[in-house]
Amino acid sequence: MPRKTINQQKKKPLKWHVMDLHLHTPASRDYKQKNVSYLDFLQKAEARGLDVIAFTDHNTVKGFREMKEEIANLQLLDSLNRILPEERARLKEYERLLKKILVLPGFEFTATFGFHILGIFPPDKPVREIEHLLLKLNVPSETIDDGAFTVGASSDVLTAYREINQHGGLVIAAHVNSTNGVAMRGINFGGQTKIAYTQDPNLHALEVTDLEFKGRRTTATFFNGTKPEYPRRMHCIQGSDAHRLDSNPAGKKELGLGDRTTEILLNDLTFETILNVFKGNDFSKTRPARKQMNQIAFDFVQAAREEGANIIQDFHPDVMVRGGHLYNIIADTCALANTNGGTLYIGASGNPKEPATGIEDPSKVIQKLEKEISNRISPPLSVEFDSLKCKDKPVVRVMISRGDDPPYAVDDNKIYIREESDTGLAVRDEIVGLVNRAREYQKMMAFVQKDAHPIRLVPEVAPEPMPVKEQPVQNDDVPRTGVEVIASEDRKGSKYYTLRDLRNGNVVKNVTVKSARKLWHYAITKYSELPEDKKNVKVDWQGNFGLLQKVTGKTVRYDLVEKNNGNYRFFYGVTDDGISGHWNDVVGLSD
Repeated sequence: MPRKTINQQKKKPLKWHVMDLHLHTPASRDYKQKNVSYLDFLQKAEARGLDVIAFTDHNTVKGFREMKEEIANLQLLDSLNRILPEERARLKEYERLLKKILVLPGFEFTATFGFHILGIFPPDKPVREIEHLLLKLNVPSETIDDGAFTVGASSDVLTAYREINQHGGLVIAAHVNSTNGVAMRGINFGGQTKIAYTQDPNLHALEVTDLEFKGRRTTATFFNGTKPEYPRRMHCIQGSDAHRLDSNPAGKKELGLGDRTTEILLNDLTFETILNVFKGNDFSKTRPARKQMNQIAFDFVQAAREEGANIIQDFHPDVMVRGGHLYNIIADTCALANTNGGTLYIGASGNPKEPATGIEDPSKVIQKLEKEISNRISPPLSVEFDSLKCKDKPVVRVMISRGDDPPYAVDDNKIYIREESDTGLAVRDEIVGLVNRAREYQKMMAFVQKDAHPIRLVPEVAPEPMPVKEQPVQNDDVPRTGVEVIASEDRKGSKYYTLRDLRNGNVVKNVTVKSARKLWHYAITKYSELPEDKKNVKVDWQGNFGLLQKVTGKTVRYDLVEKNNGNYRFFYGVTDDGISGHWNDVVGLSD
C-alpha cells in the first residue's frame, strides 16, 4: 500500500541549514574581485553562517578544481614534511572549514538562447566527470576553463536538464524570473515552450529573486500548482548569484556571498539529503533564510492559511465524525487525487485571523486517517502524513499525490474532483476525462517498459523561436479561472447547460441546476438572470471587455463578459489568478 507517515524512522533530529547554491569565483570571467582566494570563500561562508555552498562558475568547474588542487598540494607537502608553517596553518584552516561547511561542485550552464541552468553535484564527484558532461553539452573544449558567460551553440534547455539529472546532479533553473531565466518574463516565446522549460520532470527546483515577496504576481505563487497550464508545483529557492565576496555599496544589485540564501530542513547534512528534498513533495522543508537570528521562525501552515483554500490545498479544524468533518477530509483527499494532488491541514481553519485549534494527539489522528482513507478510497493512492506547528499548535498535514489510476472513488461510487477551492461530485463528462487520463498513463507505462530509454513527457528540443515580427500573440481574451456558460437548452421542461472549465478548457455538457456544483450553480443562476437579448446587458464596457459584477468575500471573484462581432461570452467566478491582459484594466488590477 503506497501510504506512509513521514518522520517515523528518523535517526537524527531535523535541523535547519543555511545554503547558498549559486556562487561564482574568480574562475568566472565576469568575477569582480580577482584577488580573492578559495580559502577566503570558506571563511566568508562561515562568517555569514552558511552550512552549504556551491561553486557554480560559468560553464566551468575550474574554481572547485583549483581549490581541491591547492588542498592536495598542501597535503602532499605535509606528508613529505616539507610544508612551511604558514602553509600548515592554511591547510588546517581548510580542514576545519570543510568539516563545518558542505562545499559542492557545480556550474552555471548557458543553454541555447542564453538560458542559465545550475548543475550541482556531490562533493566526491570527480571533476573530470563534470567536465566531460560540459563537453557533452557542447561547451567547446578550448573554453572549458574560461568561465565565459557565453559559449556559442550549446545544448538546448531540456537536453541540459536531462543530462545533468542522469549524471546524478541537482538541476536548478537559475534566476528564472529575471535575465536569462527560463520563465522568460517579457520574452515572447510560445506557451508550450515556457511550460516545458519550467515543468520538465528532470528539473528539480527554480531559483527566484522574489522569494521573500508576497502577492499573486510572485514567481513562487505562480508555480505553486494552482495554474492549469503549470500543474506541477515547483520547489522555489533563492541564491545570491554572487560575483564578489561582499556586496558592492555603490551598486545595490551586486550581491555578495550569502546575501540571499535559503534554509533547508534536514536530518543529515549531505548532498543526497538535499537532493531528496527537491525530489520530494514536502514544500515546507525550504524557506527564505532568516536575516536576523531573533526573527520569528517561518510558520509554513500559517503561510498556507494566508494563501487560503484553492485547487491544491484546504483546511479542516477537526477530524470528528460528528458534523461531517471526517467525511469531508476523505472527500477532499479523493478530489485532490483526481485533480492535481495537494495538501490538507487538519487542526486549523482556512481563516488566518482565527487561532489554530490544533490536534491533541497527532499520531492517533494520523492512524485514524490512514485507516479511513485505506478502507474507503479505491483504488489505493499515494498519501503522506506528518505534523507541523501553527502558532505552537500541532496540525496534521496530509499530502496527496495526483493519482495515476483515476477515477478514485469514496465508498466505491462517489467520485469527487476539485474545482477552485471547492470539492464536489464529478459529472459524466468529467468521469470520462478521468478514465481517459488513466488510459493514457497506462499506454505511457507500457511504452516505457518496451523502450530502453525513459519516456519524455515534453519535447526534448524546444522549437526555434519565430522572427520577432511573426511571433504569435498570446490569447489573453479568455480568463484562466472560473466557468464559462457556453449554451443552454430546454428538454421536456428541464434546462440543460454546457459549461467550460476555464482552468483546463474542458467542456462539460448536460449540467442541470440539480447536478451543478457550487461555482457551476452560481454561474447558471447568474446566466439565467440575463436578458434574452444579450445586447441589453448592463455593463460598463472598456472596448470589447466588461465587468458584470465584482463579488467580494474570502476570495474576490469577477463576473465578466466579452463581445465580438455581435457574439457574447460570459465568464463567472474568475479569481485574480485568472486575470491577465485586457482584463487587468477591466477589473482594476495592475499587470
